[in-house]
Amino acid sequence: MKALLKDSYGRAIRDLRVSVTDKCNFRCFYCLPHGSPEENAPKSSVLTYEEIELAVELFVSLGVEKVRLTGGEPMLRRDIETLVAKLARVPGIKDLALTTNAFNLAERAAGLKAAGLDRVTVSLDSLRRAAFTEITGVDMLGRVLEGVRAAQRVGLTPVKVNAVVVRGHNETEVADLAAFARENDIHVRFIEYMPLDSGHGWSRESVVSGAEIRRRIHERFPLVAVGVERGSETATRYRFADGAPGEVGIIAPVTEPFCGACSRVRLTADGQIRTCLFSKVEHSLRDVMRSGASRAEMADYIESVVLKKEPRHYINETHFEQPARTMSLIGG
Repeated sequence: MKALLKDSYGRAIRDLRVSVTDKCNFRCFYCLPHGSPEENAPKSSVLTYEEIELAVELFVSLGVEKVRLTGGEPMLRRDIETLVAKLARVPGIKDLALTTNAFNLAERAAGLKAAGLDRVTVSLDSLRRAAFTEITGVDMLGRVLEGVRAAQRVGLTPVKVNAVVVRGHNETEVADLAAFARENDIHVRFIEYMPLDSGHGWSRESVVSGAEIRRRIHERFPLVAVGVERGSETATRYRFADGAPGEVGIIAPVTEPFCGACSRVRLTADGQIRTCLFSKVEHSLRDVMRSGASRAEMADYIESVVLKKEPRHYINETHFEQPARTMSLIGG
């Protein structure tokens, strides 16, 4: 597919993250520890499934190839399988994925697969029950692990696990999570702690660098880089030197920014296009869609917004300001 959708820096936009809800039933301290007033926003402000389908069709017609459904917790949206089935029929999508806390994945994995979902990514920051509960605010580790197993059983593979690493909470567990990946043929992604929490508790001292994560794993399980160029992928990928199954990825936006090859844009649950996780400005595709605009006019609007994509984030600048909306509202 020809890459029609490019920003002003020549980066091709291939990946669309679509938040389908602002609601979440977990209260992870690094994201939504106290909930959010936007969780009670009027239902009319949220895109319908038909509007999401149209938006995805437009983005795909412009060159997007990968679509990921996020939240909040996307499986809290009623009949998410219906939306998956709609999107699975959109010509041109090469990868349709969903990020979930896996609270009810065990019961619904087969239905998601049948609807046309390709794979899932599960948020899992600790394998220790007490630490998991402390991080997420819920005592649900067992249910999450059941969901991971169910996803593998039905073929939502490769199953990926996202672990946000925060000093004082779970940095001593990274090698254990790598062992979990080896034992279960899972791709685990370690993510540096970013300033996107509703409690505004982020501090640089809490960030465990990608280099430290690599070192902690490599001491126990020697790693070998997968490929030479990361390209537009967020993760630097590694396999285990001894040939064990599974994979390790490290996403280090704070200490090793990868903005120069960014291929992503985001659509929030209320229909706002965000050109960067840390954008200070949003662009309302919802308002354009509901104004009676033609498909051509909507496509033109998307192209004009993408041209405003920032060159990079500014986490490491002295003037950096945390976005008003948290990760749960942006659609990570």
